[in-house]
Amino acid sequence: MEGIGDGDPPVHHNLGGNRNKETQLQTLLEDLGLKQHYTKKLTLSEVLQIDLKAITDEPVKSHSDLPWYFLKKLMMVNVTARNIKSERESSKDGATETIEFDFSNLSDITDSGDMVNPLDVITALFLCSDGFVQQEMALKMSMCQFSVPLLLPGCDTDQCKLMLWAMRDIVKTYRPRSLVQSKGFTEERIVLSEIPMISFVRLGECSMSKSEILNKLLSNDCFVHHDMECGDSQRRISNGLTEITWYLPSGKENIDIFSEPLAVANLRGDIASFETQFSFLCQTSAAVFVFFDNLDPECKLLTNLHHKTQMFLVGNQQSKCFSMDALKTVATKLGLTSNIITKTKQKNYADFVKDLRKKVNDVIENTKKKMCLEKMADIAHDLGILVDEDCSECQTAKRNADAITSKIQNIPDYKSTQLPLHGEIWKELTILEKEEFRLKNLGSEDIEMYKAGLQEKKEKLRNKQSSENMSDAMTCFISAISSPGLERRYFLKWMRMNLDNLSREKLSGLRKQYKEKCKDAENKEAIKVIDKELSNSSLGTEHFFREMGQIYEASVSLPEQDKSRKQLKHLPKICAGLLLDGFPLELVDGDASNIPLTWVSDVLSQLNELVSPKNKILVVTVLGVQSTGKSTLLNTMFGVQFAVSSGRCTRGAFMLLIRINEDVKKVLDCDFMVIIDTEGLRSAELAQLDDSYEHDNELATLVVGLSDITIINIAMENSTQMKDILQIVVHAFLRMKEVGKKPKCQFVHQNVSDVSANENTLRERKLLLDQLNEMTQAAAKMEKKEKNKCFTDVMEYNPETGSWYIPGLWNGNPPMAPVNAGYSEAVYQFKKNITQILGNCESSANDILKFKVWMSSLWKAVKHENFIFSFRNSVVAEAYMKLCTEFNKWEWDFKESIYKWITYAETIISNLGTPASKSKIVDMKDLIFSLKSEVSTKLTKLEEELLEKLKNYFKQKDGHVHLVEQYKQDFTNSAKSLRRDMQNSVYSQLTAAAEIKQGQTEVQKIKENHTKEIEEAVCALIDECRKKNIQMRDEELSQEFDKMWKETVKKLSFSKQEPTNVFGSVSHYLLENLQKKGSLACQLLSQRNLRDCAETPFKYKARGWLEKVKKKASDWHLIQDPTIRLQNIADNIIAECIQYVKEKGKTEEPEADAKKTKNYSDAYIQEILRIVDERLQNHEDGTIDIEFEVSLKQHICGIAARRFKKMHEDFLKENDPHLCLNKNKEMFCDTFKDVFNQRDQSQKKAEEFTKQCLKPAVENFVYSKLGPDIIHEMRKQSQFITRDTFQYDILLDLLSKHSFSEYVRYIRSYEVYVKKWILDQTVKHLSKDSKMFKLVNQHLDSSISSIKDAIHKATKKTSADLKTFINNFCQELGDTLVISQDALGDVMMLNKANHEQFAHWFTGFVNKMEETLKEEFKKRHIQITLKHLDVKPQNELFTQVIGCGKQCPFCGVACVAGGGNHTEHTAPLHRPEGLNGYKWDKTKKLVTDICSSLVVSDNRFRCGATKGEWTPYKKYKDIYPDWKIPPDGSYEASDYWKYVMAKFNEEFAKEYGLKPADIPTAWKKITRLQAQQSLKGSYNIN
Repeated sequence: MEGIGDGDPPVHHNLGGNRNKETQLQTLLEDLGLKQHYTKKLTLSEVLQIDLKAITDEPVKSHSDLPWYFLKKLMMVNVTARNIKSERESSKDGATETIEFDFSNLSDITDSGDMVNPLDVITALFLCSDGFVQQEMALKMSMCQFSVPLLLPGCDTDQCKLMLWAMRDIVKTYRPRSLVQSKGFTEERIVLSEIPMISFVRLGECSMSKSEILNKLLSNDCFVHHDMECGDSQRRISNGLTEITWYLPSGKENIDIFSEPLAVANLRGDIASFETQFSFLCQTSAAVFVFFDNLDPECKLLTNLHHKTQMFLVGNQQSKCFSMDALKTVATKLGLTSNIITKTKQKNYADFVKDLRKKVNDVIENTKKKMCLEKMADIAHDLGILVDEDCSECQTAKRNADAITSKIQNIPDYKSTQLPLHGEIWKELTILEKEEFRLKNLGSEDIEMYKAGLQEKKEKLRNKQSSENMSDAMTCFISAISSPGLERRYFLKWMRMNLDNLSREKLSGLRKQYKEKCKDAENKEAIKVIDKELSNSSLGTEHFFREMGQIYEASVSLPEQDKSRKQLKHLPKICAGLLLDGFPLELVDGDASNIPLTWVSDVLSQLNELVSPKNKILVVTVLGVQSTGKSTLLNTMFGVQFAVSSGRCTRGAFMLLIRINEDVKKVLDCDFMVIIDTEGLRSAELAQLDDSYEHDNELATLVVGLSDITIINIAMENSTQMKDILQIVVHAFLRMKEVGKKPKCQFVHQNVSDVSANENTLRERKLLLDQLNEMTQAAAKMEKKEKNKCFTDVMEYNPETGSWYIPGLWNGNPPMAPVNAGYSEAVYQFKKNITQILGNCESSANDILKFKVWMSSLWKAVKHENFIFSFRNSVVAEAYMKLCTEFNKWEWDFKESIYKWITYAETIISNLGTPASKSKIVDMKDLIFSLKSEVSTKLTKLEEELLEKLKNYFKQKDGHVHLVEQYKQDFTNSAKSLRRDMQNSVYSQLTAAAEIKQGQTEVQKIKENHTKEIEEAVCALIDECRKKNIQMRDEELSQEFDKMWKETVKKLSFSKQEPTNVFGSVSHYLLENLQKKGSLACQLLSQRNLRDCAETPFKYKARGWLEKVKKKASDWHLIQDPTIRLQNIADNIIAECIQYVKEKGKTEEPEADAKKTKNYSDAYIQEILRIVDERLQNHEDGTIDIEFEVSLKQHICGIAARRFKKMHEDFLKENDPHLCLNKNKEMFCDTFKDVFNQRDQSQKKAEEFTKQCLKPAVENFVYSKLGPDIIHEMRKQSQFITRDTFQYDILLDLLSKHSFSEYVRYIRSYEVYVKKWILDQTVKHLSKDSKMFKLVNQHLDSSISSIKDAIHKATKKTSADLKTFINNFCQELGDTLVISQDALGDVMMLNKANHEQFAHWFTGFVNKMEETLKEEFKKRHIQITLKHLDVKPQNELFTQVIGCGKQCPFCGVACVAGGGNHTEHTAPLHRPEGLNGYKWDKTKKLVTDICSSLVVSDNRFRCGATKGEWTPYKKYKDIYPDWKIPPDGSYEASDYWKYVMAKFNEEFAKEYGLKPADIPTAWKKITRLQAQQSLKGSYNIN
């Protein structure tokens, strides 16, 4: 049966010419779902993208699934890729097993008409793919030991195509007989290998399966044949396909079939139908084996051959149509009497294959015809065969690549002349960058001067780079990669292949030397020399890109308008395009151990622009020992290939981009997956070098920090090596945990047997966990984070799910071993697991820009010796700012709710015992108890709500919440602290309100009694006057009234009110406060009477050991005079307390009608002492002693006692019954006249009630409501969103004012300045667009509406008289307004008005009052209004932005950490210490050093906190454990304060009585714009 030889059912050749071929092709492509790709070819990006097929086990359901199933398996180098039976076909097979055997259907069982032959799928895919997919397919097929297409049939034309380009990337390593003794090997590109090719073809029908015999010949399943899955399906388009495979010896006689390499070609179909292919094979092969059953004696196809190739005839004598005569005739014509092999009945297949091998071996050993595949292109051209490399883009790219690589003779020389910028200059820049961060060689030099010097050296090196003309090679390279997409991709492939070929020749000898030297640890120096030579002799495309990066970085250092800079600004975009095309980007230059940050950042920025808004990424990284299959693992998982220089792994890290298909985006919530491949940790190359551990730590920290999941490749068999790797990896994970990043990790154990005993696996897992715990403790000790005792403290890790066991890569002995199917399958399962882990990630994916920020901040921190304390990251900062913003909002909601409640509670207290009271409780103590209970419940509820909001915030996936989880406890503590503070504050206010109310009630009772007696006297006088029965004029009535007034007042008893002993009360609470401080405090307190304190301004004099410290201070460098510092602290606290006292007293402005003098309350002095304690606590650094504290508190209490005494006396005076009576004499007189003359009082009394009672109440109502509203309004402004934005705005404002006096006030009196600035900002904002009046108006409208509603309700109620009406009215407003009972009593005296008439007039006067109040508020200055408010906006805003109130112990900048109860204080921008008056001891010059630089230097300090002992700045945490002062992220980070100091150097020196600082030249060049940009960078303002 024809076609059996190739494993086929019958093939019909009579279908007609090209039209039939075209129809067959179109039908098949449609069937396979590839029709659209025949014109628009499949690209690598499409093939490698991660879709559901790539991560699920969905079976093949239809023919259209077959190509993708094949590609999926092939890209993962799975040897089962050609098993492509669909689910439908499999079910048919299965059905025959389950049903009763039906002999009638016997002939149908073998029908394979519905199946697709694997060769058709492969041919279709090659026809529908671009050159790069073809190349990748050929490479992966070769790894699986599949045959690859040599000649691809045209299918719709008679022309076939030589697949030279497709095979270009196949590199084979083998050991021919000649290298067995030396144990050398040959490694070369297979298309360049000159090895003999043996071709196998079929003539006519053949009963033997040619392909099956070839597989037996090579002992491998290279070729598809009829006994393979779907191999017996009819071939529809793959006839004429010529496949090639190679046999390569390993150098082991007992294993090798052939001792020399050979290529084996296999033509599918009858040579009679494919004469061109046959002719090509005859001209290129060392021998052609023709399989046949029946030969035509006149066979012109064989007899007319004009080429000289050995011909072998292979026949099957067992075939019925075999003719020995015909064979003899043909053999005689061809002279092939000895080149005949036949299969006889006596010869089984094993013997037959043995004979065949012998013939092949004879050919190999004797032939001189060895032709590399590259040279076959010429023969192909002669025969009219197309060559895939003939396309114009490929040829242009080849010429461009050859133009560069053909000039390379000596690689080290070439690199120094053509690629000079990334060599020694770049390495010097790397050293300078690290020194800039570590300051190891500082010596005794001024830090900022030293850093400025390093900066100058860097600039010189950059200038040196800029001055270099671009080399010819780089000009050609940049020109070539700037070409259109397809040509550019071809160019880079050509470059990589050409360079690999060159490096391979040079490096093989060096690698051998290196290997020999590494055997002896004593050869350190020799190893270093060879290592350098290896590095110099290695040349790949990455070196050209490194050079391009340095050319770009040098250009960026030029002025913006520079021509060179403009010409090169397109380079990052080109590289970004290449990333999208699937080419890798080098992140870390392993030779220099550095990242060209500007270059890589700009490439990533351009990439972001190209893909936005689809810019979300997830990052997968692999870490492990060199040569343990890391790259192979990634390549197998994702079908990628990382570019490495031949013969030597490139140091550093590379990233590749893989698209995520739409169907998987829902699962992973990202658009791309970034794969990072790294060099081996503790590689053999680096192990001998001194900085190996540091280098590994840097690399591991970077890639772990960038990753969403890190794969750690370990080898259990090498315990020592494993410990080294685990320590590096655990170190990296610990660092990430401490900076808020939580990458996932998976441990991979390779080369594990397919069937591992369960107990062995368990034992290994336990061993691994033990090692991880041990390494965690070691790493934690190094990082001073000893709280981490075991690996699970560092990250979530389950030994059951966190370890994977993967079998060995090869199934047999290379080079002829295919990839182990178990390996591919295990890697696939691992890939699925990783996808699942990423899909279940709590955090959202980063975008490309966030990835860029992480890379930059991680690398900057890596350059420091202490990573954790050096880490700064704008993504973390942004996430932290979001958290702070949210928490500030919740905190304000909490406070606002309480402030509203306090207003309500104070109203209830004030109305207690009056007709307005709505409370059922009549006793003040009971009321206060009830209110405290009510507010406690409310506070508990608010606290729970706040904590729930916090909990939910940390549950969300987006917003990078996981990065700030380390601060969760801080904010939880802050929430609890807020509740405690608010409770204390509310209780204090309730107590004060009760005390004041009780004082007013006592006074009121006296006033009421006196008024009652006057009222009785007036009534008696009216009766007396009426009895006279004469008309009396007003003058006469006034005389009578005066006479009565004098007599009545003389009778009244005015008991004098006993004043409170304010000084005694204040002294009591001061003693109570200081008793907790010990006997010395009480002793110091008793030495002075409080009345003698605060008569003069506070001046602190050092006593005790501080006095000695002061004397020594002049001998210390880098320290302030402690007395000056303490004086500053005292001045700020005193100013704050005086402001508090002022706010409690009566406002002096005439507009303050509504505000009466307050009485003194003990709660006030208790609050003042609390403020002092809190502020002193913020400066607990060892310099504040008990003497200072006592004298300061005595001074403040002295001031407060005097002012509170005056306030109390004013209150008593204002409420003196005698004075109050006389004040109302005139009103009583007028009322007397009205009653006597029987005038209607309704209008007059309504006016009096409105003016004297209602208007003040409404004003008070507005003032009680206005404070929270103003705070709410101001909190919308950018400067009050977070502490960072506040600091940025205040410093920017200072910069715009450019005033020395403002800077001095800001630095020396920070809190006073900030409060004033907040007040100014509030006034400024509320002045715009009548904002203040709008806020006032809404409360005026609300109160007037309530009043009118109350009038309406009181009118409806039955009222016997006006008093009842008024009482009803007041009760309606009992929980809103506080109507003065004093004023009401005065108005109601002798009030005989008609209540209905009163109500009528009252409504009119309320309307007039509304207009009056609106006019008054409009005219009233905002600052005056602010002074009247119950809740002072400036104080609340100050509390919010000042936070904990702590200032840096070195430079005095404010802490901006969120919440009020954080455990660590931090500030993003520190300043030169000279601005705080620090000086050099000998020169008395101001210091320029900045604490963010000092903390990484070897400099030392001493101060009060160190008790005069010298302490290294590096150990500042020992003295100030609550402070975190990370080093500056860059030299420009502190430009703002450098600019300020450089501008006002002379003025600051004069202010402190010192000499001006030596300002580094670089500081003087900083412009105001640069200072502003620096400020933006420090506070992450976009």
